[in-house]
Amino acid sequence: MTKEEANGATEEEQQAQSKKALKKQQKEAEKAAKKAEKQAKLAAEQQSADEDDFAKDRYGVSAMVQSQQKPDRALVRVEDLTPQKVDQLIWLRARVHTSRAKGKQCFLVLRQQQFNVQALVAVGDRASKQMVKFAANITKESIVDVEAMVRKVEQKIESCSQQDVELHIERIFVISQAEPRLPLQLEDAVRPDGDGEEEGRATVNQDTRLDNRVIDLRLPKTTTSQAIFRLQSGVCQLFRDTLTKKGFVEIQTPKIISAASEGGANVFTVSYFKSSAYLAQSPQLYKQMCICADFDKVFCVGPVFRAEDSNTHRHLTEFVGLDIEMAFNYHYHEVIDSITDTMVQIFKGLRDNFQTEIQTVSKQFPSEPFKFLEPTLRLEYTEALAMLREAGVEMGDEDDLSTPNEKLLGRLVKEKYDTDFYVLDKYPLAVRPFYTMPDPNNPKYSNSYDMFMRGEEILSGAQRVHDPQLLTERALHHQIDLEKIKSYIDSFRYGAPPHGGGGIGLERVCMLYLGLHNVRQTSMFPRDPKRLTP
Repeated sequence: MTKEEANGATEEEQQAQSKKALKKQQKEAEKAAKKAEKQAKLAAEQQSADEDDFAKDRYGVSAMVQSQQKPDRALVRVEDLTPQKVDQLIWLRARVHTSRAKGKQCFLVLRQQQFNVQALVAVGDRASKQMVKFAANITKESIVDVEAMVRKVEQKIESCSQQDVELHIERIFVISQAEPRLPLQLEDAVRPDGDGEEEGRATVNQDTRLDNRVIDLRLPKTTTSQAIFRLQSGVCQLFRDTLTKKGFVEIQTPKIISAASEGGANVFTVSYFKSSAYLAQSPQLYKQMCICADFDKVFCVGPVFRAEDSNTHRHLTEFVGLDIEMAFNYHYHEVIDSITDTMVQIFKGLRDNFQTEIQTVSKQFPSEPFKFLEPTLRLEYTEALAMLREAGVEMGDEDDLSTPNEKLLGRLVKEKYDTDFYVLDKYPLAVRPFYTMPDPNNPKYSNSYDMFMRGEEILSGAQRVHDPQLLTERALHHQIDLEKIKSYIDSFRYGAPPHGGGGIGLERVCMLYLGLHNVRQTSMFPRDPKRLTP
């Protein structure tokens, strides 16, 4: 091909390409014109609709609440919507739990914590078609303010907590809009344990719940989320009230300490300016110091940290400790009696005042009602060993109980004594910490005890060694560096009354009382070796 021919071919290609580009531009221009025409038409329709929409001021998305005003408006609680409120015009703030549009009306279920009520927006003299459409498009979990007339219903609304009334909405404003796509589906999360697998429907696993804890915790009372933590709050309140009536003083103890509080290795080390410190495994040292300071009876409620790499159903690296310490007169059973009576008062208080929460949890996680005796059953370690050996377990006299053997013993005790709560007394000295008082009648055993619920340990306690010489001997026997516990031993050098106590895990108590299977269900934001968020 000559140079002239090549140049000619290039010019032809360029012309063809420019024609293509021109066609493309024309198509794009036509497309843009059509789009603009469509948008103009929609805008005109919208303007026309707005002009025709007599209810346009009765609905919409409110401006963000930035404390701009103080309207003279009383908001009614959903739980207070009873037949006594019929024919009253009320204002209410709630979440949109579900919505269902049907023709010229839209049914909403409005939820406030564990209570919910059916609401209706229908085309009429107070609501337009546009208002109904707006209500139907409000995303689930959005927060709305509604003005509505309370009406009595002819047939009970079984799916709502407020079964005798419904709301006829006259105004509806979105206060906070939820994103359309939720991280978990509420209907899946509220499904009873085991139902999903059998019926081929989705359920929400524990990690998904914990990763999206805010959504999980706000679930209505058809699941355990709200109920568990209301009951847990009750445990703390009953613990405080019972001990206060018994003359105990609540104390606050430091959580950053200079040495491992129990002399063990399972502690979290933290940087403390130019040195290191530890997160407290227990408030024990400080409880005992208060006894030495003549406080007589103390308790505390606070976080406890354990750096144990245990990924089990009942272990957390941070939990809430309910700790008790008290001086006694002549026998450490005075301490056991005080603690067991406190636990019995808690169990009675839960049974009498939290039946709604207990029933709620059992709907999703069925379990046998918790049983306890009054006075509390107390067995000695040797009796427990005899029961286990009779059941075929091989154990030495000074062996500690393994988790499977604890559970087996719990079943055997339930069969024989019909109780889920009991005390196991006189543990072998070899399996207890150095500060445990030896049994004066048998040096192989100790004045120590554990308490159990449904076959799992919830408290470990003992009479403490309050004599500095004996405490030093016991520490040396356990090969503990005396320098590291010097301040602990020194606190007993100036006269210390005989005393004892124990520590209870709040989350574990709640788990076992409700018959749940994982302590993470009773920890609001659990921490374990694999979880540090949210």
